[in-house]
Amino acid sequence: MLSEVSILKCAEYSNEAVYIKVRELIGLLGGIKRFVKKGERILLKPNLLTGKHPDKAVTTHPAVVRALALVVMDAGGVPVIGDSPAIANAQKAAERCGIMDVASDLSVEFLELKTAVDVENQDGTAFKRLRLAQEALDCDGIINIPKLKTHAQMFLTLGVKNIFGCVPGVNKAQWHLAAGVDTSSFAGMLLDLFLYLKPRLTVIDAVVSMEGNGPANGTPKDTGFIAASADGVALDSAVVEILGAKLDDCPILKRAKAINAGVTDLFRIKILGESIEAVRVHGFRFPPLISANFAAGLPGFLDRRLRKALTSRPHIDHSLCTLCDVCIKVCPPNKMDKTARGGKIRKKNRITIDYDGCIRCFCCQEVCPSGAISAKEGWLKKIIPGL
Repeated sequence: MLSEVSILKCAEYSNEAVYIKVRELIGLLGGIKRFVKKGERILLKPNLLTGKHPDKAVTTHPAVVRALALVVMDAGGVPVIGDSPAIANAQKAAERCGIMDVASDLSVEFLELKTAVDVENQDGTAFKRLRLAQEALDCDGIINIPKLKTHAQMFLTLGVKNIFGCVPGVNKAQWHLAAGVDTSSFAGMLLDLFLYLKPRLTVIDAVVSMEGNGPANGTPKDTGFIAASADGVALDSAVVEILGAKLDDCPILKRAKAINAGVTDLFRIKILGESIEAVRVHGFRFPPLISANFAAGLPGFLDRRLRKALTSRPHIDHSLCTLCDVCIKVCPPNKMDKTARGGKIRKKNRITIDYDGCIRCFCCQEVCPSGAISAKEGWLKKIIPGL
């Protein structure tokens, strides 16, 4: 059976235009009543990474969240809006990016997903026990609303990655530590979360996306479309094709293909609305790929040296760094510190990274408020393209 993905062009963020497009987008999939029953409490899960203006393309645009709240109401459902950023306060982030205005205008409850509970996940391929927010589990269903962005560790933030927000913020670092430097393991954990929570619908905001140094400090790029599917893996696969990337560039989709989770084969995806060619994005700037695992199995000293040469790592531009210490606080293995450097007359503090202990989770890059941290390719990848 084919997985259906609906795609429509959308050139602006006016509330009326986005509502019309979102309603049509879901209509192509059978209508909102396929996903929401009367009286059901439906969690709308946007990306609320941090509190920045919608024009920065860091968070899901409030016009898209508004449209989905209204569509859920059209079906007789009760929408609630919720997320749990890694370090920011969810309510403050929602206020700054305009989503709290949506909640207020429509009298929609806002939830901070903060109460951690452990759940058994016997079908999990990476982890058999998950720690999730009770607030998300208490809802009757989830509509997932990611923002299309680059991501230093996972290549792109799409539908599957966005569900990580259902893990309470303070627990996210534990998952990074559990996965360590194994990108595939972390991707597997994200898939386990997604498959356990089973969002009924994923709608991706790609009217304006983020390229470059995502997910918090990249560059907005007009991409001009919205897309939706009941199969989040199929949706992510279609978006990767739209952007001109390879499926294996995205660790989540590579893992999904390996374990046969969702549909990644475009020949098994039925595109509704606009064709992929009609919305194809050219010249999208991706982050450097994080790791090459072919060194596994080599002697320890060779393995370590090859990984340093091949893997990307967080790089600090000290001219932009404000020494706010946010990166130090969020670092899962505690391998960042503030040290004094400089000449004999004057010493200046700067952030340093112990790269031997760094797990390449890029949490520091994700939360840096000044954009001072980016992903830097290993030296061997620079001189031998295609590795």
